[in-house]
Formats: sequence, C-alpha cells, structure tokens
Amino acid sequence: MISSLHGAVAHVADDSLVVVVGGVGFSVAVTAQTARVLHVGDDVQLHTNLIVREDALSLYGFDTREELTVFTQLISVTGVGPKSALGVLSSLTVPQIAQAVADDDDAPFRRVSGIGPKTAKLIVVQLAGKLAVVPAAAPATLPTRGEVPMQVTQALIGLGWNERTAAEAVASVTENASEADRASVQSLLRLTLALLGPARKETVGG
Repeated sequence: MISSLHGAVAHVADDSLVVVVGGVGFSVAVTAQTARVLHVGDDVQLHTNLIVREDALSLYGFDTREELTVFTQLISVTGVGPKSALGVLSSLTVPQIAQAVADDDDAPFRRVSGIGPKTAKLIVVQLAGKLAVVPAAAPATLPTRGEVPMQVTQALIGLGWNERTAAEAVASVTENASEADRASVQSLLRLTLALLGPARKETVGG
C-alpha cells in the first residue's frame, strides 16, 4: 500500500499530478484545489489511497490526513466510487461535509457533479456518526478562518518576509481565494508565495 508520496511535481492537470519520487513518476488523482495551487517543480507531500481494481491501479492524493479519511469514508458509501468521492472533496471542505452529514442535509451533495439524489441521501445516512471532525457550523469555524491566515503569516515571517508585507499579502490572497483554499494552510501559503515571490525580488533588487 502506498500511503504517502513526497517528491517533485513533474506535471499538473485539472485533477491530477505526476509526482516524481526517487526517479519514478507517480500519476496521482487530486482535488481541483490541490491541482490549482501546484506547479511543475514544486515539492509536494500527499497522503494517498491506492485503489486496486482488476484492470487498473489508481492512486488518489490529498493535502491533509483529514481529507484522506473522509475520502475513505465516502468510497465506503453504496454507489460512491473514487472519482465521485474526489468530486465531493473538490466541491466541499471537510468541515462542510461533516456539517451536512450532522444536519442530515443531502443538498450539498446533490450539487456535486455525478452525485444523484439517492446517492446524496445515502452519503448522509451511511456516514452519520462516522466523521471525526468538527461540523462547519460549530463556533470553531470562525476562528479557523482567522487561524489559517495567521499561521500563513507566521510561516512567511519565518521565511524572511517582514510582518507587514506578509500580513498584507496574506490578506490580499485570502480575500480572493476559494473557501477551500482559505481553510488550508498549505494552499493559502502556496498562493501567497506565488504573489510574494516577484515582489520580494523587486524589494531586494531595489
């Protein structure tokens, strides 16, 4: 079982990557959010699930262990295959999935491409009580939105940017980022570094 990958990105598509580890390129299906923030040459570490079928071996990768756990739970639901589970995680964050299940609300799942009304209802029914995450509507949600930018700002300060520059860049990126990116330290950090890279060079050169 391949449980994780750590290597360099060699190719990026809309929903997949090629990650080179020890000279071997692994094709990994990922969420749209992960694919969007990665670029060729980036160093990446993914938590993975290897799906073994008679005609194929398919590897699915995730930024966090929580995403991997939810993916594993989703594919245990009747009628939900790996691609559909990946679609759910591309459309909803882990807290949003947990909240929908806790509320017995299948509407968010019905809005995911490839998930029909019956399957959406089965997700809610079969995952009830199984997701060990804090529901999105809990009070922890609002601090999370503030905690992620704060953690990214501290990371940037550690990388050499001054506090004001880091905070302003993070605020700018957060304002335009998707809900999923705002909830992920890794995603928000990558987006902010993409913004700061050229600016930092100009500052040093000037």
